[in-house]
Amino acid sequence: MAVFARSAPCWVDVQLPDLEAGKRFYGELFGWTFRAGEGPYADAFSGGKLVAALAAKQDGRMPTAWGIYFATDDIAASVARIREAGGQVITEPVRAGRAGVLAQAADPGGAVFGLWQAGDREGFQKQNEPGSFCWTEVHTRQKDRVDPFYETVFGFQGTDLEASGPEASDLEASGPDASGPGAARPDASGPEAARTGPDDSPPVGFRMWSPAGTEPGPDTAVGGRSVITDAFPAELPSYFLNYFAVEDCNRTAGNAVRLGGRISAPPFDIPYGRMAVLQDDQGAVFAVLQPPVSENGAE
Repeated sequence: MAVFARSAPCWVDVQLPDLEAGKRFYGELFGWTFRAGEGPYADAFSGGKLVAALAAKQDGRMPTAWGIYFATDDIAASVARIREAGGQVITEPVRAGRAGVLAQAADPGGAVFGLWQAGDREGFQKQNEPGSFCWTEVHTRQKDRVDPFYETVFGFQGTDLEASGPEASDLEASGPDASGPGAARPDASGPEAARTGPDDSPPVGFRMWSPAGTEPGPDTAVGGRSVITDAFPAELPSYFLNYFAVEDCNRTAGNAVRLGGRISAPPFDIPYGRMAVLQDDQGAVFAVLQPPVSENGAE
């Protein structure tokens, strides 16, 4: 039996100009250790368990970014559904040795994601714990096209939330739109709803996705969709924002800056804990989430 249900997030990796610098940054920030893979690729481990990978960019035109992969047991069929639903296949299915088969695609709004059909490697061995992946969400301007796309391709069931979050002024103009993550707990995931607009306009809706065959809602959600509003530059493309669980959000944000990174969205509280959006020292954007109850009493 596969470790990951069909369409569940199962892997993350980051493309970087300088692999060794990336190992230093994430090794100190998250306590990761590394093992060299085939070619310019390094597997990352937390507590001896596989959690992610760092890769050296082979083409300078590629974005410096974290990528998310969704599990599939039939990658050819998934690729066909992507095309039929209006997406674009960027990389046709290619075998990664005995580890599995991967493909890359973009949704109708342009956000890029990957597919993974497991062979010897199922995906990450640890999640929803400090130092590991805990949530992903796509940020888009085209929710009316993107929502049916993911629900068709992956069978996701959507649950819409409405609430308020950080104001646009809380973010750097070049930073990502902040909405909300799933909780960093294996038994309860789900996002905070989206934030209000810069002119006190109504909150922008946030949709969280649950796998097919489950009861839609926070307890079953595996990811979400947020809307990029007009508060952000028109040139900001659609993208996936990936979250890592941490024990102390404030300390992690401070350490990121000390290591040469930047803070795009300073730490703030949400119903699912305390989060921040950060950039590493080479510009890759990611988020961190501290669970609601921690040693310092933050909720």
